[in-house]
Amino acid sequence: MKKYISIIWIFGFLFLFQNCTAQDMDTQTVTNLVNSKDFSFHAQRATPTNYDVINVMNSLPNSTSTRFLDLSGDNYSIDLRKDKLEVVLPYFGRVFNPTYGNTSQNSYRFTSKDFTVTTTQGRKGKSIVKIKVNDQSSVDEITIEVFKNGKAFTSIRSNDRQPISYDGYISKNEEEKEKP
Repeated sequence: MKKYISIIWIFGFLFLFQNCTAQDMDTQTVTNLVNSKDFSFHAQRATPTNYDVINVMNSLPNSTSTRFLDLSGDNYSIDLRKDKLEVVLPYFGRVFNPTYGNTSQNSYRFTSKDFTVTTTQGRKGKSIVKIKVNDQSSVDEITIEVFKNGKAFTSIRSNDRQPISYDGYISKNEEEKEKP
């Protein structure tokens, strides 16, 4: 009997831990964020498609043979607002037209004011947000697939580099502070 109680206690603790760490959102909240076209995507993992990068990752000591790169912190995001799009994401892969003087341009770090957003409904309640960026020469389209629980999958198609995708979640944008 004590064995069963300890097993139930362990499963209860794991279930509680699982619920505390999940960042799931209410379905209605996710739908409202997507329909308002005013939300932030926070990247947690990057998935490069270049096999040179994957081979280097697999050759590192104590590495797993996965294609995912865990991104630490809450620094990497896409902030979509009515009048502005801010993208700060790392890039891992082959760049066909690199900039040697300013290496920060080799990642996705830009602010756009000229973009169009289209939202469609996918299967099983998934929403697909496509952002066509018009004033950036390197980025053609950003696609964000938002699931009912707030998790999201983003892929970026560029003109001068191989595609890359990111896993993460969406949240409500923080209010911008007005400068005096």
